[in-house]
Amino acid sequence: MTRRAPGGRDVSLSEAESGVLSHINADTVAMLTASLVEASSENPGGTEAAAVEVLEKACRSAGFSVATREVEPGRPNLVATMAAGDGPGLMLLGHSDVVPAGPGWSADPYRARYADGRLYGRGATDMKGGLAAAVVAMQALSHAGAYGAELTGPVRLVCTVDEEEHGIGVRDFVAQQPDHEFAGCIVAEPTDLEVVRGCRGASYLEIDITGRAAHSGRPADGRSAINAAASIIDLIRFDHDQLAMTSDDLLGSGTWNVGTIAGGQGISVVAPMCSLGIDRRLMPHEDAQSIAAQLRRAISAAHIDTDGVSVDVRVTMEMPGFATDESHALVGTTVGAITDAGGTTSVGGWSAACDGGFVSRDLGIPAIVCGPGEIHSEAHQPDESVAIADLETAARAYALTALRLLS
Repeated sequence: MTRRAPGGRDVSLSEAESGVLSHINADTVAMLTASLVEASSENPGGTEAAAVEVLEKACRSAGFSVATREVEPGRPNLVATMAAGDGPGLMLLGHSDVVPAGPGWSADPYRARYADGRLYGRGATDMKGGLAAAVVAMQALSHAGAYGAELTGPVRLVCTVDEEEHGIGVRDFVAQQPDHEFAGCIVAEPTDLEVVRGCRGASYLEIDITGRAAHSGRPADGRSAINAAASIIDLIRFDHDQLAMTSDDLLGSGTWNVGTIAGGQGISVVAPMCSLGIDRRLMPHEDAQSIAAQLRRAISAAHIDTDGVSVDVRVTMEMPGFATDESHALVGTTVGAITDAGGTTSVGGWSAACDGGFVSRDLGIPAIVCGPGEIHSEAHQPDESVAIADLETAARAYALTALRLLS
């Protein structure tokens, strides 16, 4: 069956594909997105349970097998599976938590509203719209047999808690080890429907420096933890500049950012303590513990932690990066699916981090990121919104990808 896509291009869909896509419409995806938005799940706060309950109800109503597992009290991961053949399946990955609404909204951030073809509310873009698109795609795929299409493997939605903070949800999920093989994973984060085949990872390092207090009139009697912190920042700045000299075409380079600093006892006292909070973005081959060990060695080599100064470096968060080869079937199939679903796309990398790094590194499942909404201009800000047309396109693209990849 041939239809005319935006831009005047003819798109050929099989009868089975057209039949499955007939079960997807913008209103259905928008209504589920709105229900998820209105189930507030701010993090920090550990309030994901209400949103997961909405998601679970939608998945059970569609006939999927659903399992939830509490990672912490009141914080359940959800795994919903649309059963099919015994071959490798397709995983759709998302998270239920959202960042706090914060000030500056023109209306209640947890009352979904519509205007100018967009749905507004905290989480509409990041990433309840992506979750809704995944569920609606799976609902449509459950009708594939009626149109003569038999999927060779299952389609599984995994929704984790705590993605916006420390990733306890995805860590617990990968530790359980899935009971099935998967040909690929699509992370439904907002990419403006770009196919992101690689992401940098992220890590937090906390550095505590202890010196010795003394009267500021005779600073040589003490050991300034702030001075030691300044020397450590110089090391970090130097390494940041060195990393930038070996930039990767897809992901750029690893980066350092000193985000917080606190220390000192008083203006007239040599500072006996200082703490640094540091963000280190990771390339796919890097891990935070090795980087922390390298920094400790550099601190010692520079004689910063000597003569009464001690330094403690700890990794408090790590989210690995990943890169999937551009020639992988998951990449090309998703690109074609988005185009045939009525969207436009490209292939690239992402400077942000996501749960897909854990799935790629710990489970060995090839991953991409692709979802409705734009993370920089629409997410994590007042009056967050997503285009309803993009919600529908995402659902159609997920369904087409599954039909074509699992054939």
